[in-house]
Amino acid sequence: METLSTVITKIDTAFLQLCAGEDFAGTLLETKDRKATVQKEHMEAPNHCIDGLDSGSRQEYENEGDQSQHTSDSVKDQSIVFEEKPNHCQTDLLKETEKKQESMTGKSKDTKSDWITVGLSGQQEDTLSGVPDSCFIKAPVEAIQALRSQVVDNLSCLVVSGPEELLSRVIQIKVPERENFPFPVMVALPFHTRYRGAYRDITVKIVDEERKVSYVRPVTTEGIYGGRKGSFAQVKVYTFGLFAVVSCLRKESYTVPKRGLSHKLVMDPRICLKYLSGSFTAPVIAQTMIQPIEAVLLTAAKSRNDAFRSVVSTSPLLYLAHPSSQILKRPFSVTLPCPPNPDKKREIKVREEYWSLSSFPFANYKNTNLFSTKSQEMSNESLIALGFKDEQWSALDKVVVRNQQNGLVSFDLTEKFERLIVIRLLSQVPPCVLTSLAEELEASVCCHSVTVVLQRRLDEPHTVLVAVVPSRDLNWEINKLKARGYNGGSVECSPEFCMCEADLLVLRFTGNITSTGFGKYHNMWMAFHSQRKNHLQLHVIEVDQFGNYSSPHYKGTVLFHKVTRGQLEWQGEGAILKDTKRCKTHLKLIFLLAIDSLSDSLLLWLSGELSEEEVSLLVPLLRLRRSSTQLVKLRAGNHLSSQVFHILLMWRRGLPTMLHRSKASQLAKCLVRSGRPDLAHELLLRWDNRRRQTLIS
Repeated sequence: METLSTVITKIDTAFLQLCAGEDFAGTLLETKDRKATVQKEHMEAPNHCIDGLDSGSRQEYENEGDQSQHTSDSVKDQSIVFEEKPNHCQTDLLKETEKKQESMTGKSKDTKSDWITVGLSGQQEDTLSGVPDSCFIKAPVEAIQALRSQVVDNLSCLVVSGPEELLSRVIQIKVPERENFPFPVMVALPFHTRYRGAYRDITVKIVDEERKVSYVRPVTTEGIYGGRKGSFAQVKVYTFGLFAVVSCLRKESYTVPKRGLSHKLVMDPRICLKYLSGSFTAPVIAQTMIQPIEAVLLTAAKSRNDAFRSVVSTSPLLYLAHPSSQILKRPFSVTLPCPPNPDKKREIKVREEYWSLSSFPFANYKNTNLFSTKSQEMSNESLIALGFKDEQWSALDKVVVRNQQNGLVSFDLTEKFERLIVIRLLSQVPPCVLTSLAEELEASVCCHSVTVVLQRRLDEPHTVLVAVVPSRDLNWEINKLKARGYNGGSVECSPEFCMCEADLLVLRFTGNITSTGFGKYHNMWMAFHSQRKNHLQLHVIEVDQFGNYSSPHYKGTVLFHKVTRGQLEWQGEGAILKDTKRCKTHLKLIFLLAIDSLSDSLLLWLSGELSEEEVSLLVPLLRLRRSSTQLVKLRAGNHLSSQVFHILLMWRRGLPTMLHRSKASQLAKCLVRSGRPDLAHELLLRWDNRRRQTLIS
């Protein structure tokens, strides 16, 4: 049986080789009748396929030799594998593979998408805002070629609203044919944050062409785009317009069923909302936001108003939204953190230490009255809840606020409020004072104490950097500016004042210094954003080159006028400057060279070109006093050139500082009237050449 199986295997192998040879010969005969270019293409392709088959056959035969001890069933299986390969004609196989490749390339062309940089490619270290002025869009290549984008930071004050904070550049993306654009597309915006809190969230704000605002939560906030790793907000959008990454208060939504709910907020588990069964007739969706109030803000408010001195601490500001269509049937409970009096903790600690010492025989018991008086004052503490409703704050006198452990307080409400806050007091305070405190704290949350800093580079005295920095980080920011090369001269700092997010500072120059690119009735402005670098680079020049001639510097003043977001619709020259001036800083510019002045060398050359008769005609035209000419004769003697030189010096010294025409043109006019127009022309040429050389250097 083994011999018979071996014979059958050899016959099958010979038959397969014969079939493969016939197919290859047929392929060669078919390719002879084609064109030369087509012949080359088809001759190379089958040879490649046959080489692959030969190598595969050799590998199969080697494997067969290694497995010579297998049974006849395994040999039959191997023969089936060999039978499948030669049944396919090589030309048909090539055509099928070409069709597959064409179909795959066609599909890839139709659906090819890639990240493409749109906008101005900027480096984070070089931009004054600290954020690259570019964005990345992933869309079909054919569609992305029609996009137009630009950085429009001048609209940043209009993009931000409410408690939002801008984190990125404001980028505008347009497309000519919006209807035919293949939405959606992916957009990645770079941004930078100075701090991230548990109560704030990062989102992308989109303002379309119809000024409709939408918020999109980014898919990711970290990634690598354009070969750079950093913070990028990637979103899927269905429209174009203004794009900006903002930091806003984190919203938490929850559903209140009919059976009631006890819900602890995810962002702060200390805050709890308890709804009794039957609070609403149907399930409702409520939404909350938390605005923490720092102790520094309360301390600042107490320092500004003595009526707030009895306030110990406050709870966070709780934003609470319920549907207006559903009426609250039963009261619900709110639990908020309200820090206890730190003096009370200190008094308890001191009392424990005192009683531990009083166990000794020499202890003094005279201070017991002091502790009893202090504890009595501490026991008079009260808790007041305030609610915001119908666009005004009101003290909830009928609501009982209960003290709990670990600095928590709770109270019950029978009506819906938009905002809630709890205030801890040492003594009774009128309700009007409490409402004014709530309004001031709510406004101060969005305000920041800032200082305007003016600094210039040592190698570029005409370049001035205007920086609006937080007052608490003033020394740190000044050192950072010096490290960047802004160390030319003393630092000009303004007094401390407050600014809110997206407020404007309008700059107005007075005196003998102005900035290039702005006319007399134009103002420069910069928007303030708390989480961005608020830097503005100016190129200052003198208004009059001969002004401040008695001083080694040109002198001027920069006036800063504050414009809030609510005043932007009617901002004008008169309205801005009326009551919004915040500060002013002085500017100095070193005299490099008085370009318009006639140099001594030029006057010395001219004195050697004039004759005695020409001098006699020129002196009356210069309108010098007789005493001046007599003084010149005493100083210069009888030498004509020396006399003319001193006369010209006295004439130049007697001219006023501010002139409508240059001194060279005035002297040239006198030379023409004295009969020497050639000297006047030569004088103007020499003066112009010297002026150009000075400007170039």
